[in-house]
Amino acid sequence: MAVESPSVLDPLVAEIRACRICAPRFAATRTAHAPRPVPWLSAVAPILAAGQAPGARVHAGGLPFDDASGDRLRDWMGVDRACFYDRARFGVLPMAFCFPGYDAKGSDLPPPPICATTWRARALEAMPGVRLVLLIGGHAQRWHLGAAARAGVTATVANWRAFGPGILPLPHPSWRNTGWLRRNPWFAEELLPELRGRVSSLLAGV
Repeated sequence: MAVESPSVLDPLVAEIRACRICAPRFAATRTAHAPRPVPWLSAVAPILAAGQAPGARVHAGGLPFDDASGDRLRDWMGVDRACFYDRARFGVLPMAFCFPGYDAKGSDLPPPPICATTWRARALEAMPGVRLVLLIGGHAQRWHLGAAARAGVTATVANWRAFGPGILPLPHPSWRNTGWLRRNPWFAEELLPELRGRVSSLLAGV
């Protein structure tokens, strides 16, 4: 059984938690909030949830995917909270570690690219145990897949078979995508069984 060593990632996690590079940017948003990076890295976990950025609830609580989106994601994978928050099993690496805030109309702002530029390569290198990367939403898909994701989330997710056993692109599990799920029944019929099968197989070896 893989066991996470707390000391392995502590220096990097401490650096990320101390990051304030986006403080002026966040202060200028409608929420006018201070940075609160939420890293959830693992040196041994076989599965990595590569998402977008924390939402307001995660910003307040400090636990990634501790919201309705997280509930839906866990349901998609067929795992419970205890399993998901076991860092011997799952790591989480969003495109931005902090809640980006809202714009003047109250809509979610995108993850600031400077976060991925500053931290992503180091974080990925520090997680050598990853065997399956779940690319959740367009921002993560474009960063990891490049030109293969340019046609948009629907086309990228529909083309999931092209990315091999180590990558699965997923739509964001936000409630805002409930309509998308209804319009694309193939996601539940074809991709979710594959997702659950890969997750189950990897967790069986942990």
